[in-house]
Amino acid sequence: MTVRPFLIPTVCALAALAACDEGSSVRISSTREDADAKGVLKVVETLQCPQTMGSLTRKGSASAGGTVCTYVGPKGAEVSLHLVPLDDETPAQILKAFERRLSGHLPRAVEQLAASEAAAARAAASADLAADAADAAAATAERAAEQAASAADRASVRAPGVAIDAHGDDASVSLPGMRIETRGDKASVRIGGFHIDADDSDGSARITGSGGDGENVSINARDDAAEIRASAGGDATRVSWILTDNRPSEAGWRLVGYEARGPVGGPLVVATVRSRDTNRDRAFEDAKDLVTLNAGE
Repeated sequence: MTVRPFLIPTVCALAALAACDEGSSVRISSTREDADAKGVLKVVETLQCPQTMGSLTRKGSASAGGTVCTYVGPKGAEVSLHLVPLDDETPAQILKAFERRLSGHLPRAVEQLAASEAAAARAAASADLAADAADAAAATAERAAEQAASAADRASVRAPGVAIDAHGDDASVSLPGMRIETRGDKASVRIGGFHIDADDSDGSARITGSGGDGENVSINARDDAAEIRASAGGDATRVSWILTDNRPSEAGWRLVGYEARGPVGGPLVVATVRSRDTNRDRAFEDAKDLVTLNAGE
């Protein structure tokens, strides 16, 4: 059985998510009463905007009645801290507006990922058919074993809880809690609550899933672009969103994103980031600290 090259970085990405779980940007601890099961967040009336936060330095003072603060960071990174009331909108509507504005700074990434989304929809439509075909192949394993004598590149393995069928570059692997299907350049992995779909022909990979504590993660990557989204369960808002492109925009941006938190009923504290560096451990993590300072950890 041939190990497809794209499976290694894709599975590693999933492992990295698990490894970073304890430091996840969407984990919240209690600070005041709230109905959310994971913890509570502060109701903010005016932003706290320190002169510095890690690598960030504030530009001027808070504006718009204490609802907006602007910072600069390494390599010209820009961070804006916003206090946004819900009024008649939902948190999802407010954050979608932030995404639209920020995405405009990386148009090529948006175009590339949109193509990946369309391809993923087509792949999803055929994924169930492929799974059914794999089940049928497993049910006829004995017949396949008889045919293996005339096909040197075919293999079938059966053990308690284990079923493996391979033919050239195509393979089906079923283990407790995990299922892997490969068909030429395409691979589908199901492990725990996570789904991984990868296509070596266009360099795309998608990871979606939910952790046992209600956190949801999705990653959509294709060639030079990637979009990462994480949110926590519960009624309060805890969302992290990042869009990256290894190719700089005309203005030099390579990463945009936001960190948002807010209790039920609002308001939301949202830190937006524009960076010329794809390393989120700098400006983005400092922006997250600004949100923590205001909304709670």
